[in-house]
Amino acid sequence: MISLIKKFEKVLIFALVVMMAIVLLLAAIELGWIIVKDIVTPPLFLLEIDELIEIFGLFMLVLIGIELLETIIKTYLDRSTEHVTIVIAVALIAISRKVIVLSKQEFTGDILLGIAAVIIALAGGYHIIRRRSEKLGEHSE
Repeated sequence: MISLIKKFEKVLIFALVVMMAIVLLLAAIELGWIIVKDIVTPPLFLLEIDELIEIFGLFMLVLIGIELLETIIKTYLDRSTEHVTIVIAVALIAISRKVIVLSKQEFTGDILLGIAAVIIALAGGYHIIRRRSEKLGEHSE
């Protein structure tokens, strides 16, 4: 029974990897289309600030998708990678994207302080976990 569940889990993970790859391909095509469209509309080869922010946001979104794909592959297919490190790294990328596309008018000071606290907590946790992993790696050699 357990081996059947493990096989089912592998099939689901493979399906997720394929679907994520398709979504990432479509997102990259969409990003390319937006860049080309923005460049060829008058004024030629000049981008407005709003267009740049939209493009940077889409770039970050594609990068987050790539990290998620890598997370799925490493975490569930490889099994040798520490889950927490990957999840925190993806969370850092996602919150960084939020900060990059952030409109100052959208948020109050309290919300900005909350976002800063989340970034500091994630970075601190990532650092602690990486340091612990390095120490454990040194002792096992």
